[in-house]
Amino acid sequence: MEESVVYQEILREGLAKGEAKGKAEGLAKGKVEATNQIALNMLRSNMSPDLVSPLTGLTPKQIQKLQKISTKKPRTQKSL
Repeated sequence: MEESVVYQEILREGLAKGEAKGKAEGLAKGKVEATNQIALNMLRSNMSPDLVSPLTGLTPKQIQKLQKISTKKPRTQKSL
């Protein structure tokens, strides 16, 4: 019976650690996506990539990738 309690406690600890790690990863991913979206909006507003990079903290290479995206036409939703 004691083994079962110990195993359940270990399981709960593992789940709590996994949940905390998942939340941290989700927050980090969200921050990256938000930064990329802000930079993309800046580029679409014809802001200089030389200015976008220091304001967002993105590297010039990352800005170049976003520039390729910014030149594409945005998708429009199909009518229902």
